[in-house]
Amino acid sequence: MKSMLLNRFKPGRLSLVDLGLLSLAALNWIALLSLTIVLATVSLAKAAEGGCKGHSLLPDLARTQPERYARMLEEAAKVPNGRGRLWKIEKPGTAPSYLFGTMHVTDPRVLAMPQAARDAIAAARTVVIESDEVLNERRASASIAERPDLMTFTDGSSLTDRLSPEQRINLEAGLQARGIKLATIAQFQPWIVSSFIAMPACEQMRKASGADFLDKAIAQKALANGKQVTGLETLVEQLTALSELPVEFHVQSLLQTLAIGDRMNDIMETMTALYLSGDIGMTAPMLKAVAPAASDGDQGYAGFEQRMITDRNHVMADRSEPILNEGAAFIAVGALHLPGPEGVIALLRAKGFSVTRIKG
Repeated sequence: MKSMLLNRFKPGRLSLVDLGLLSLAALNWIALLSLTIVLATVSLAKAAEGGCKGHSLLPDLARTQPERYARMLEEAAKVPNGRGRLWKIEKPGTAPSYLFGTMHVTDPRVLAMPQAARDAIAAARTVVIESDEVLNERRASASIAERPDLMTFTDGSSLTDRLSPEQRINLEAGLQARGIKLATIAQFQPWIVSSFIAMPACEQMRKASGADFLDKAIAQKALANGKQVTGLETLVEQLTALSELPVEFHVQSLLQTLAIGDRMNDIMETMTALYLSGDIGMTAPMLKAVAPAASDGDQGYAGFEQRMITDRNHVMADRSEPILNEGAAFIAVGALHLPGPEGVIALLRAKGFSVTRIKG
């Protein structure tokens, strides 16, 4: 599979789409692990200075670039199953189940789930999240210890060996602005560093203080109420998916994350606003609309989307099927896995389930 990915993946100047999707749909545990790693060597003092200062980019886009805004709306309208966070799943002879799109953050607005979703959890026998390893740090650490190559360079090289002189200067400057020395993180894979850098300051502080992101909060409450909790993927599977993308992609993504700087707060706030309104299918069109003009990063986005979204959608749908056949399940996965022609909703319908959006 890796050779096929390398053939179709042509790294170029990555667009904000790649970075935005990575921030929203990327793996909960990667952010947590990267935060733990970086906290071992740096202080969050600079992060604390940032706070939550983002604002939605959509009002300004509508006012200053109405044509681009209109194209964004038109593209979003074409995304199959692009609206809604909560979906009812039915099949004759079984109790109804529910599918809920999450955002892997600790934002209190995100944690305040719709009442219909809370009612669906209460009625469920089984609660399913992307990876139940988030509930057992010891188990997760043990599994990662068997694959150190997923976290660090194990061949004697380092991140700096993948950089041109100019890139190294830019990376050092960007890290220094965040109170991080390149030498302290050079042994880590670029996706670990990127996931930390992309995390807004307020999110860093909440996670550092022990706040749970939505998926973990759902699972913990389910366990407290005596429900069965299971996962659809393992941590190693999730990290492996990232590792199968060319390292050039991850290096470019890291550099662009640093270049975006504080604007990431605005991007995350815009994605959060779309998530809360249920406009999940508008996320990618929005990111394209606010990205710099013409980029050759489309090939990069295509490879990222295939491996990190589409391929995993099929895994999630396949592993959900036997659980849904038993009925009374509540399945919570990243919201960007729901829409699209090969989203989890479409894939479950292809398996014979009726999937209906629950408004609100």
